[in-house]
Amino acid sequence: MSSLRSDDGSFFNDSTGEVPAVDPDETRVTITGAEPAGELVDGVPVVDPTTLLPHWTDAPTGQVPIVVAREAAQSDDPWTQVPAPAWREGEADWVAHEEQFDTAVLAGEVRDDNARPWEFATADEYVEEAVLEEEPPRPEPLRASRTRHTITSNPLAGRAVRQRQAPRSNVARASATGIALAIVVFGFFLVGTVPLAVLILVVLGLASAEAYAGFRSVGAHPASALGIAAVLTLGVAVYNKGLAAIGAVSVLLMIVGFVWYLASPGSVDALDGMGATFFVYGWVGIFGSYALLMISPRTFPHHHGMAYFFGAVALTVCNDSGALFVGRWIGRQPLSARVSPQKTREGTIGGLLVTLLGGAIVLPLVSPWTVTHGLEAALAISIVAPLGDLFESMIKRTLGVKDLGKLLPGHGGFLDRVDGLLFALPTMYYLIHVLKLG
Repeated sequence: MSSLRSDDGSFFNDSTGEVPAVDPDETRVTITGAEPAGELVDGVPVVDPTTLLPHWTDAPTGQVPIVVAREAAQSDDPWTQVPAPAWREGEADWVAHEEQFDTAVLAGEVRDDNARPWEFATADEYVEEAVLEEEPPRPEPLRASRTRHTITSNPLAGRAVRQRQAPRSNVARASATGIALAIVVFGFFLVGTVPLAVLILVVLGLASAEAYAGFRSVGAHPASALGIAAVLTLGVAVYNKGLAAIGAVSVLLMIVGFVWYLASPGSVDALDGMGATFFVYGWVGIFGSYALLMISPRTFPHHHGMAYFFGAVALTVCNDSGALFVGRWIGRQPLSARVSPQKTREGTIGGLLVTLLGGAIVLPLVSPWTVTHGLEAALAISIVAPLGDLFESMIKRTLGVKDLGKLLPGHGGFLDRVDGLLFALPTMYYLIHVLKLG
């Protein structure tokens, strides 16, 4: 049992709950180190009674703090329009100031999980979310096994990008494979147009198959068989009918592709599937069809298409070879560290010089090429061939693969060998018309 001592020295029991009657003037709280407020008169503090707060034992006066005042004096000062802090005690205080502060922004049930701590949704967004909550749930759209990627500042975000640098290829093996390919390709130039057209179709078919396999490796669902058939059909059609066949085959691919995915069993993301199918078709099929367009006897009146196609292949080989050997010799600064750190600026300059030499020395040996036209073509190919190489490097890095194929030792697949040529073919075709060589 405990007891309390009053100021007069008497004790009372706190267990009974009784409070003794005490004169307020005789009770006080002493704060050690504090001095009484007010002015000192003859050493005695004199306090203005108007500044004193009511004693806690006094009856309430009914007065409220001045911060509760709702209206301020009007003046020309714009700061007077800012509402003052408000003391909210009763229900009326909250109702009167609802227009000044929306407490809904603090509600957790309507907050976006992805919002940052200092971000809040607008009133319209709250109304929209409330309406959506009342609607019945909608059926889930057809999805593939993977989710779609959101747009970010990093185009490679969310993909299976390689985390380690790829091992450097064997230069001797790559050189031997390149020499063997050059002998085979240039041998077909001597055989005739039709065998060369068949070789081009085989290369385009294998390259498109490698690209579709790369997309399937990351969970996409391209119509691979349909896309390869479209690439081969486009090549044959362009060889026989010219560029007008590109529109017809593209429309046919769109219609048949829709039927393809309409009849596909299971849950398939048709948007991703059709996108991958058309991407490879445009990249390999349309770009590669310019090779068949140039060698077609219907394209150029003097049948110089074989020479122009030879120029595109020869200059691309010169550019690739010069960039490879010069880059490995003195290459230090990457051309695009984010896309392909192994391709260097020094190698690009070396590829340019070797290509100019090929345009000035090799191409004039074939009619109707001249030294001037050879240099002009070499300059154009030196610009677009590295872009084609970087383009494929970006695709491979996005898919997370080193090479899209393994059929060519030291080179990867066929698409790894014709990536620069795919960009060079349409460039050469239109350059011929600009230079009026045809």
